[in-house]
Amino acid sequence: IVVCAAGVPRRPGQDRNDLAFENAKIVADAAATIGRSSPDTILFVVTNPVDVMTAVALEYSGLQPRQVFGLGTHLDSMRLKSQIAHYFRVHVSEVHTRIIGEHGDSMVPLWSATTIGGIQIGNLPTFSGLPKQEMIETVRTSGEAIIRDKGATVYGPGEAIATLVRTILGNENRILTVSSYIKSEIHGIGDVCIGVPARINREGVFPVPIRLQDDEVAGFRESVEKIRNLTDEVMERLEVDLQPLK
Repeated sequence: IVVCAAGVPRRPGQDRNDLAFENAKIVADAAATIGRSSPDTILFVVTNPVDVMTAVALEYSGLQPRQVFGLGTHLDSMRLKSQIAHYFRVHVSEVHTRIIGEHGDSMVPLWSATTIGGIQIGNLPTFSGLPKQEMIETVRTSGEAIIRDKGATVYGPGEAIATLVRTILGNENRILTVSSYIKSEIHGIGDVCIGVPARINREGVFPVPIRLQDDEVAGFRESVEKIRNLTDEVMERLEVDLQPLK
């Protein structure tokens, strides 16, 4: 496994996507070297904006899609899980939830796939009072808040990275939400690297086809278009700046 965290750090007031063009050159260069020197590796991208950087790493490494993935919305999902557990006063292990799409503003929470103690969250009487929008806004802005207060996010990403590395090394076949290349696995939407549920083991990362509610499909489609457009812009610029690397 190679964990790629190379890049310019996010500064206070910056959006993750502000780093796209600056970090793309760094990731492309690193990925090209990794692909040539270790063609059987699993390349795990942490650099932001992680969905776009995962696409850059896949393109310039020459590795197979299953071999390249990004941190994606795994940490976002864990942050939402913690908030739900706190609200319902249950242990965090009793909560199962996912956020898909962009690791950023257009992330999509899957309330339809959220359970507490195996019970679909919508079947709990207190669900109607759940401050869903407030929770998602907290998840969206938590990274920015930590950077503003401490200068960098450290412990949350560190734990998330360690979990994913253990999952691969242990050949655990866990389903976690990471940035992976999808063709059309989710309602025919695809041809992009973005946060989706995926089965993860020593062979790599394998997106899991899922069915969503209509509002979740709409949100995911919007998120995909945003990431695809930014990815296309970055790739076009790299074609000019780094063509010899390919």
